[in-house]
Amino acid sequence: MRIAVNTRLLLPGKMEGVGYFTREICQRLPDLLPEAEFLYCFDRPFDPAVTAHPRVTGRVIFPPTRDPLLWRAWFDYGLPRAMRQWKADVLFSPDGYCTLRSAAPQVMVTHDLAFLHYPDQVPRRVQRYYETYVPRFLARADRIVTVSNYVREDIHRWYGTDPGKIVVAANGVSPDFRPLSPAERGLVRDEYAEGRPYFFYLGSVHPRKNIARLIRAYDRFRGSGPAFPLVLGGRLAWQSADVRQAHEGSANRTDIRFLGYLPQEEVVRLLGAAYALVYPSLSEGFGVPLLEAMHVEVPIITSDRSSLPEVGGQAALYVDPESEESMAAGMHRLVNTPGLAGDLIAEGRLQRHRFGWDGAAAVVAAAIRSVVAS
Repeated sequence: MRIAVNTRLLLPGKMEGVGYFTREICQRLPDLLPEAEFLYCFDRPFDPAVTAHPRVTGRVIFPPTRDPLLWRAWFDYGLPRAMRQWKADVLFSPDGYCTLRSAAPQVMVTHDLAFLHYPDQVPRRVQRYYETYVPRFLARADRIVTVSNYVREDIHRWYGTDPGKIVVAANGVSPDFRPLSPAERGLVRDEYAEGRPYFFYLGSVHPRKNIARLIRAYDRFRGSGPAFPLVLGGRLAWQSADVRQAHEGSANRTDIRFLGYLPQEEVVRLLGAAYALVYPSLSEGFGVPLLEAMHVEVPIITSDRSSLPEVGGQAALYVDPESEESMAAGMHRLVNTPGLAGDLIAEGRLQRHRFGWDGAAAVVAAAIRSVVAS
């Protein structure tokens, strides 16, 4: 069996959620499918370590996919040409795109349909591309993998896709995510928060992540709460003017720190030393930071919608992400309720075992085998 894999988001030093999913699944597939050879398809020069397995070959396919027009060129022409030349039996595409110009079976991962729920938060050209092509991709894929039951139901609700065509392979986390010792926590807090406990947000900064409202909720909390800083880790993405405005208008802006994109080792330290993860996203296909917080054993405050209750279970304190009052009240409740933080951490130790990369990769491998066999 010859498996072509869309690995264009395996970008060392730039990876976010979908890139990490791609990396973790691709690390496991060669062992789960020992009869297979793999062609990893990149759109730019790649790290040779990614293709170090003896049954993995890497190929750069032109053009680099930095724009919707280039996406079309890559998926409609470059990728299918490479698949034909290599005689691929199947395509695995883990980033929500597939090719409409190949007869080979295809397994595609859809992480969310956020562009449907928040169309004004996506650049217009990108929105038009998604509106046109996502339904075609979903119809063309022989098997669809999603990361949560929420996304599975969302696909069926919006597009009428047969639920029997969709399987769930939830995210996992790296074993690097582990609890910090008291001494380690102290060092991180000294470095980033003047020795104080702090609330931590992890993820990119754009409208769907709800950061402007988080800042205003944090100001409400600080009105009668302790002087815990708010530390935010993640790249500043598009449409961030409201975040800048909220920050500039905050009475506590000197205690709000934007750290930008962080390497994983620093995420482990910052999350592990936090008083709590605050993750008020308006919509998520999964919400990996919740699972990471469970593994480093810090309590969670998060939104009461989309996939987040599915992932958080009993291990999170839920708030209305559209209410600054609710978000501030959640922070107050966690700080002022004796034993609540410990209870959430204990629940997290149970909840985290429901998710893992080995199980996710096994689901993907089974999907690939099934479409080839049929």
